[in-house]
Order: sequence, then structure tokens, then C-alpha cells
Amino acid sequence: MVFHSEYADVTPVSTPIHDAVLGRAAEYGDAPALIDGVDGTTLTYAQLDTFHRRIAAALADAGVRKGDVLALHSPNTVAYPTVFYAATRAGATVTTVHPLATPEEFAKQLRDAGATWIVTVSPLLGAARAAAELTGGIREIFVCDQAEGHRSMLDMLGSTAPEPAVDIDPADDVAVLPYSSGTTGSPKGVMLTHRSIATNLAQLYPALPMGPGDRILAILPFFHIYGLTALMNAPLRHGACVVVLPRFELDTFLAAIEKHRITGLYVAPPVVLALAKHPAVERYDLSSVRYLISAAAPLDGELATACAERLGVPFVGQAYGMTELSPGTHVTPLSARSTPPGAVGKLIASTEMRVLDLDDPSRDAEPGADGEIAIRGPQVMKGYLGRPDATADMIDADGWVHTGDIGRVDEDGWLFVVDRVKELIKYKGYQVAPAELEALLLAHPRIADAAVIGVYDADRAEVPKAFVVPKAGEELSADEVMAYVAERVAPYKKVRRVEFIAAVPRAVSGKILRRELRASEKSEPSAKSGKSEQSETSEKKEAG
Repeated sequence: MVFHSEYADVTPVSTPIHDAVLGRAAEYGDAPALIDGVDGTTLTYAQLDTFHRRIAAALADAGVRKGDVLALHSPNTVAYPTVFYAATRAGATVTTVHPLATPEEFAKQLRDAGATWIVTVSPLLGAARAAAELTGGIREIFVCDQAEGHRSMLDMLGSTAPEPAVDIDPADDVAVLPYSSGTTGSPKGVMLTHRSIATNLAQLYPALPMGPGDRILAILPFFHIYGLTALMNAPLRHGACVVVLPRFELDTFLAAIEKHRITGLYVAPPVVLALAKHPAVERYDLSSVRYLISAAAPLDGELATACAERLGVPFVGQAYGMTELSPGTHVTPLSARSTPPGAVGKLIASTEMRVLDLDDPSRDAEPGADGEIAIRGPQVMKGYLGRPDATADMIDADGWVHTGDIGRVDEDGWLFVVDRVKELIKYKGYQVAPAELEALLLAHPRIADAAVIGVYDADRAEVPKAFVVPKAGEELSADEVMAYVAERVAPYKKVRRVEFIAAVPRAVSGKILRRELRASEKSEPSAKSGKSEQSETSEKKEAG
């Protein structure tokens, strides 16, 4: 059975993303587009339009050409959208980089993406330089602020070079190249065209309308496709004001809601947990908030209800999607009177869905039964960069994206995601690929074999757990294993629990039998598990 959206189909937006988003900037004129939630720096729509065009001209004058890949390596700032749209207007593809990436991780992405330009900020310049040295082929590193020896985006605002006139094919040219592990394996470059991400904005709008007068708080990172779409492209396309914070710190977040009278919040489940339970919430006036949408990871229904009651909103809605889908496919409509506990939303416009039988994916599951979610629509990625086999594994011959998530649909069309076929771990909304951590663990001189799965902590947040087989005669502690990984990956990828086992369960093919490892998990780790977790405070700093 093919499920269809209750919304009318939308016309694909065959427009470059910078024009799709900023095409009405002149109309909004002096209205605030971006406000720095820390220091109050404000960009109007007129300034955003002018500034991104001047920087595009300067980038083109520096040598940026159509088809080049520019790595944008920065936390959330008011400059981030300006640089993003400038780069796409100059014809470049933007690959977004996690600001906490190690130089080695950064270099790996640069090489895979074929990037030749980097834009960063001065506090991250050391990592960017180290990554460039490891990679080779980087023509120049620019900064958004100021740093000796590097050209600044601020200086580029005074460029007198002509604005580039680049012939962009929205249906074929890649606008943004975020990295995702898909259903399994190491991170891969997801080729999202101008049309796929612009059309997704049009698809989301009927369910999540916004416009002048709306104030959106951007704490989710712009480098992540959720933040890029929900907190940058969507509100700026419709004249809303985006208040930008560089990271999530609870009191700063709450104070920004109060000061700027935020109307809409797009968050991940850890923020919902804080809003529902943290005593600091009582110290702030959050009455301006009209709605709250959670995505990027599963949200417990009881927690959602508790948060809604505390904030005085009708419900905490959810959204569902994946990077490969630009990213949205389902959302709780703002017009809904209520939402079933645990539902992730309804199909957005121009999107089709099937629920595939788990034993025989060639046929659909019975109505109401659990099955693998498959999606088809104009928001589907062009493919994985340089990985045709991985693309074919994800998208079948009929254009259906096999998400790897297990779900069911109720009689009213609400989707419930109940499990995952895929191996990907979602740590506080960030993707962690088990294969990447396993490869790192196997490089340890005293580890014979290893497997990594996601397990849940006391707050029902998923964390990476390693099952480790030490080499014969070698002694190894859980703390040593965790420290070894922590020194080599971004903080959100750290292994947070370790269990030593005699052998990793594998199929005849050699594939790790993760289901057996999950089945062996108990609600409370045993003494042999080697469990060791950082404090909630330090984890929040890392996740930011």
C-alpha cells in the first residue's frame, strides 16, 4: 500500500537555493533576519541580501568557480547563512563540517568531498589549518571574523568585484554536501541539489507555516541538515526572525526565549527533557512560545506531554526525516488539535510512503503492522558522492528510499517509528557510525575484535557502547578503551560504555550480529560491563 499526503502536491522549486530563500529579501527590507542571541548583532533582510552578494563577488574574484567545493566549518553565527548563500551564488557546493571535528576527521571529509576552499572562524583555525595540511589541495582558508594571515568575510563586504552570474541547473547541481552514514557504514557525502532542498521547504510549509512576526531560536547546528532546513532556510524564506546561539547552554537558551519573545522552537529530545524537568525553567518567562517541534532522535510520549504541560502549549510535536531526504518527510502539523503519544507526524506534501514487510521487503506489510519505512518524493537526494553502490543500496529502481527505520501507520495516517533496521547511533541527535568506531578500536594494539551498538542511558538517550575482545594475554581497562577513542574522535562520537567479551558474534559472511549484542543487553549494566560515563554537564558542553 502506498500512503499519500493529505496535503496537495507542490510544484518542485527549480530555483537556486540562495534565490529560493532570499528571493523576497527586498520585500522584508529592514525587518530583522538574524540576531546574535549573545551580543545582539543584527542583520536585516536588506543587509543579508546585500552582504551575501558582495561576499559571492569576492569569492568569485578569489577564484571560486562553479563545481568547486567549499567547506564551511563554524558554529552557529549570524555570518553562517551569509557565507552559505554567498558560496552557492558563486556556484560552489557547500560541505558543512562539524565544528568539533578533529583535524583527522575534518581532513577525511575534505578529501572525500574534493574541497578546495575552507571558511572557518578564528577559534577553530588551528583545526582547519591542520586538516588542510593533512589533505593538501586547499587553495585558501578564509575566516568569518579576523585572523592574521587570512582574508576575512568582513573585508569581503567591501568588494567591488562584479557579482557572479553562474548558470546553475537546480535539478542537477549540488548545493550542499552534508555527511551522513545512511543506514550503515562510514559517513558519506549526501548530494542535495538546489531543487531537492528548496522543494523540501515548499513541502514543509503547509504543515509548518511561518512568516514575518515569527521568531525562531536557532540552537540546533546549521551544519546539520535539521538546523540548516528548519532554522535557517525555512524561516529566512518567509521573513521570520532567526535568533542565533552558538551552542546549547540552558540558562542562555531560556534567557534568549524570554528576551526575544521566541514563538517557535525546533529542538532535539535532550532539550525537551530539560524544558520538562529542569528547575531553571521556572525562573524565565516562556509564555511567548506557541509551538515546539522535536526531531533528530526518538522522543518519549510521556516526556513530550510533560513538556507541553509545563510550557502551556497544546502539544510537543515531532518531525521525521533523514539527511538523504533533504531532510523532511513527516511532521506534526501546527494546526493539529492534538497528537497521539509517540507519533512522529504525518506525511508532508508531495511525499509517498510504503511500509515494507520485514521478512520480505519486496511486498508491503499488513495494514497497521510494523515494517521498514520507504519514502519517495522530490526531496530525495541525488545520491552519495562517489558511491554508486551505496546509493543503489539506499534507493531502489523505483525511486524508493529504504530508510532502515521500522514503523507503523495508524488509521489516521500518523507514523510511529518503533525501531531501526539500520545500525546508526543517534547520540543527542548527532549521527555516530558504529563502523567508524569499530575501525578505530581495531587499530588498538591490544584489541583483537570489537563491535559497537547504541544503548540507552537513564534519560533514555542513546549512547555508543563498545564490546571489546582483548588480544590473548593482554590486559585492558574500560577507561583505557574510552580514552583511546576520545583522543581520536569528536566528543559526540566517544564510546561511553565498554564491555569485554570472549568473541564478537558474527554471521558466516563476517557481518556483526548486532541483534545478538542488543539481546544480551540488560536494563542495568553488570559489573563486568566496564561502564563509565561523563557527567551530564560535560556531555551537554560537548554536544553543543
